[in-house]
Amino acid sequence: MKLFYGEIEENQVTINDEEQQHIVKVLRMKNGEDIHVTDGKGNIASGKLIIEGKKASLEVSEIKTNTPDFDPKLHIAIAPTKNIDRIEFFVEKAVEMGISEISIIITEKTERKNINIDKIRKQAVAASKQSLRFHFPVINDVVKLTDFLKSIVAEHTFVAHCHENLQRIDLNTIPSMEKITFLIGPEGDFSEKEIQYLSDNAIKAVSLGNQRLRTETAGVFVAAWNYFNMMKG
Repeated sequence: MKLFYGEIEENQVTINDEEQQHIVKVLRMKNGEDIHVTDGKGNIASGKLIIEGKKASLEVSEIKTNTPDFDPKLHIAIAPTKNIDRIEFFVEKAVEMGISEISIIITEKTERKNINIDKIRKQAVAASKQSLRFHFPVINDVVKLTDFLKSIVAEHTFVAHCHENLQRIDLNTIPSMEKITFLIGPEGDFSEKEIQYLSDNAIKAVSLGNQRLRTETAGVFVAAWNYFNMMKG
């Protein structure tokens, strides 16, 4: 399946401008090729490619709406790493495994404060297309940890940290729920002050095993755990 991103409104389909350039200049596709266009909201249009100069459009043969999305919904709030490539790796893999939402959070020990969130959004779209997802994940604006906590539901939110002297539950004891949020800290982990603050806000801590995982590894681990639970369901 050759999948591209665009807008779908009733029977009107518009391929995204950057996608058009990619089709014409990079892929050098030909008139009449079968392609599919998704709006990332669960809708997908199929048909023949029409190329006119530098423009690419779709001759629609079928539109499917409200295609099923991944369940349960997973939201990971993760602190950026000093080397941003590692967070970009996490985003790509987590999107492929069906993550619904990603937030980049700034914590006490976060070294990198400047994040090109538009670039991360583009990577999420690319990973969605590559893995044939018709529901693209939400990539939120960068937010401070304290502000992020104002928007969450505590009983559906968990924090993964490495402080062995503080109580943590086993990941596999978490009950099934429609939406779950995980907080993952920076290199050096959350501070004890932050963990206490999370505990005061009724957010349970979980253990991801005996090994100390890097930030992006922990994120991919949680995404894989959720993906496995989807497959069982």
